[in-house]
Amino acid sequence: MKRLIDLSLALLASLLLALPLVLIALWVKVTSPGPVLYWSDRVGRNNALFRMPKFRSMRIDTPEVATHLLEHPEQWLTPIGSFLRRSSLDELPQLWNVLRGDMSLVGPRPALHNQHDLIALRTRAGVHVLRPGLTGWAQINGRDELPVEQKVALDTWYLHHRSLKRDAMILLSTVSAVLRRDGVSH
Repeated sequence: MKRLIDLSLALLASLLLALPLVLIALWVKVTSPGPVLYWSDRVGRNNALFRMPKFRSMRIDTPEVATHLLEHPEQWLTPIGSFLRRSSLDELPQLWNVLRGDMSLVGPRPALHNQHDLIALRTRAGVHVLRPGLTGWAQINGRDELPVEQKVALDTWYLHHRSLKRDAMILLSTVSAVLRRDGVSH
C-alpha cells in the first residue's frame, strides 16, 4: 500500500510541479556554470547504492562530502544555492527516485556513499531495511542540525513505529518545517 501511495503522490506532485521544475532548472543554468542537476551516490534499502539528483546548489568544484563537514560551506554555494537549500527546492528532482522505487516519500534520508559512520550505525540498528525517504522522522525533528547518533535514534524509532497515518503526519509536518525553514544548514 505504501508503494502505491508513493507512486500516486509522486506522480501527482511531478505533474503539478512540472513548470516550477523547469523554471528552477533554467534559473540554475543561467546563474552558474555546470549541469543543472547534481547526482550523488546514495545508500538505499539494504545498503544498495543508487544515484540521487538534486538541483545543483554548490559550485562544480565542491568536495564530495556532507555539507556539515565542509569548512565554510557558504563559500561553495552558487548564487542561488542558499535559497534553493533554505527552501528545499533543491530536493524536488528526487521525485524521480520515488517514481523509480529507489526512495519513498517518507523514510530515513539516504546517506552519502562515504558517510560510513551513519551507514554503520543504521545497519547495526536495522534501519538499513527501510527504503530511504524524501523526508523522514529525523527531518521533522531537527533536520541538518542533528548529530549522527541522534539521527539514527530517530530513524530507529521510525522503524519500530511506522504507519501510513504517521507517514501522513510526517509529510504534513515537513511542509510546515520547510515553510518555517527549520533546521536547515546553508
